[in-house]
Amino acid sequence: MQNTTTQFDQVVSKCTEIFEKKTIDYGTAWRILRSSSLTDQIFIKANRIRTIQENKVSKVDEGIESEFIGIINYCVMALIQLDLKNDERLELPSDEVLNMYNEYIFKSKELMQQKNHDYGEAWRDMRVSSLTDLILMKILRVKQIEDNSGKTIISEGIDANYFDMINYAIFAMIHLNN
Repeated sequence: MQNTTTQFDQVVSKCTEIFEKKTIDYGTAWRILRSSSLTDQIFIKANRIRTIQENKVSKVDEGIESEFIGIINYCVMALIQLDLKNDERLELPSDEVLNMYNEYIFKSKELMQQKNHDYGEAWRDMRVSSLTDLILMKILRVKQIEDNSGKTIISEGIDANYFDMINYAIFAMIHLNN
């Protein structure tokens, strides 16, 4: 069995490559989206994964791996949007946005390593369908926090949920690639 850190890096390499190429093709057009719209994009992708998992068939010629990549990349975009909420620039220089992307991926990796230590890599015994359900639950939590103007009483904030979704999607991709 491969080391989790190595597997994490392999998945992230695919996601980063796609993010970089789309940034070349489209720039940072996603900056026009409100945080709630990014959350909805993540929901659409997670819901499609769940539908394919339940129906065991896809009528669109894209598998669930590309949807997990989309979840990871949209979560990073959402984290960037939260960080730049007072920055009105729509177009960001590609080196700046890629540095931010890598920074959030690094933070996700650190969080994954800490939680893996405490939980003993329990995710390895989970089903991909359970990871999908956890992502959907986190999305619903984010939507509720967004509907509450970002305020929580005792719960983690929106950013913590995005980081968890990134890691759940990476775990799902590791399972799919094994």
